[in-house]
Amino acid sequence: MNEHHIISYHNNMASLLHPTPTVTTILKHRTSTICFFCPLKPTNVSFLTNTNRVNTNTTKCNAFFDNNVTSGLLEVGGDHIPSFLRSGLLQFQELSDMQRWEFLLFGGLIWIYLTARPGVLIGAIDAYLFAPLQLGFDNLSGRRNLKTGDFLVGDKIGEGSFGVVYSGVLISKNVVDVEEDKRGRSKATRLEPKSKDKVILKKVKIGIQGAEEFGEFEEWFNYRLSRAAPETCADFLGSFVADKTNSQFTKGGKWLVWKFEGDRTLADYMKERNFPSNLESVMFGRVLQGVDSSRRNALIIKQIMRQIITSLKKIHDTGIVHRDIKPANLVVTKQGQIKLIDFGAATDLRIGKNYVPDRTLLDPDYCPPELYVLPEETPSPPPAPIAAFFSPILWQLNSPDLFDTYSAGIVLLQMAIPTLRSPAALKNFNLEIKTCGYDLKKWREYTRLRPNLQILDSESGRGWDLATKLISERGPVRRGRLSAASALRHPYFLLGGDQAAAVLSKLSLSRK
Repeated sequence: MNEHHIISYHNNMASLLHPTPTVTTILKHRTSTICFFCPLKPTNVSFLTNTNRVNTNTTKCNAFFDNNVTSGLLEVGGDHIPSFLRSGLLQFQELSDMQRWEFLLFGGLIWIYLTARPGVLIGAIDAYLFAPLQLGFDNLSGRRNLKTGDFLVGDKIGEGSFGVVYSGVLISKNVVDVEEDKRGRSKATRLEPKSKDKVILKKVKIGIQGAEEFGEFEEWFNYRLSRAAPETCADFLGSFVADKTNSQFTKGGKWLVWKFEGDRTLADYMKERNFPSNLESVMFGRVLQGVDSSRRNALIIKQIMRQIITSLKKIHDTGIVHRDIKPANLVVTKQGQIKLIDFGAATDLRIGKNYVPDRTLLDPDYCPPELYVLPEETPSPPPAPIAAFFSPILWQLNSPDLFDTYSAGIVLLQMAIPTLRSPAALKNFNLEIKTCGYDLKKWREYTRLRPNLQILDSESGRGWDLATKLISERGPVRRGRLSAASALRHPYFLLGGDQAAAVLSKLSLSRK
């Protein structure tokens, strides 16, 4: 390499090692915003910003209220935003940060109030949206156009104060030929097996004071629950008024119709000497293997009670109190489900439906000591919208749902103690428990029924403890008795041996 080449090489290396003044100036200006991360040494990043940490947090908190956010929403929405919403956003934009926080806090409290039990907001949506939709759908499907000729009435199943219940068949059109004999009685001459659709029909009694009113209320509550809690009651098909008189119908009489889900109530099963074992295969699908009889009986009763309390919680969440919980009003379906029936005495305390302050609707054998679902001094309900708005306050002050849980406690006691299943024994129990101040522990000492309480004493006495907290008086602020929601959190239900048995039985049946 000659001298000229050596000098040129050194000059080129010097230009690489010493940057020009322009580049150096640019680097100096950028040192406050460039961070070099080294994998071997901790990096000091304090020079990344000139804003302190407090200001950063404040900026994050106030970002939610930044006017740019509101402006962005208006720009993105464009003309698609309704005028009232656009006006609201513009007004919100003009508020100070403190006013915006107050607005959000107030809005949150209103939301909590409207969604608290019994659900003012959900009730309004149901009344003004779901109910009209159901009516329209039923009219299209023909459920609101039922008539006498659609049914054949079968055997009588039961009878109450205001109605008679029958089994029946819903007849498809053009499938059955009906002829009348000389006495005007209808007679089916041809009925295809495939056309049969079993139903339960309830005839509202004619000429009985209050029967017609109760029939209307029962229809209303069945439609209401078919939207809000359909799993708690039988599938309601609708109603019709008989247009002629024959051996089955009386002209002008009203009939209510349900899809057939079972024709035996819990009371029917409890009348048999082998209760509760007669429900073992119904509740669990098979006979439980490897479990002694007393343990099986305890699991059956727990499964029944769990379903009763769960259904009560669901109807109470809608503002409805049944007011007539008893074994005769609990249908056992073929699938082992317990469903509530007979809502003629029910009341919807969200809007005051079927509620009169000085009138009580109850069965004296199952009613709680307070007798009334609300205090007698409670005024008559105002118009429905006003009653609905104030219903959360009424519910919190009076806890009307505790009326039903007392009755459920009596059902539990009857299932566990065979000697309490007869009407005479139950009446005697009510006299004794009243003497004991509605304290079940004192009653137990008074009657000395220790051997008969084996089922409730199993599992460390959790069943007995639940019974004592259901069959009791309310406290000074109308508490002291478990609600359905609280009862489901009781240790008696938390240790779900009945649920495990039901799941295992279904798995074993599916494998066969």
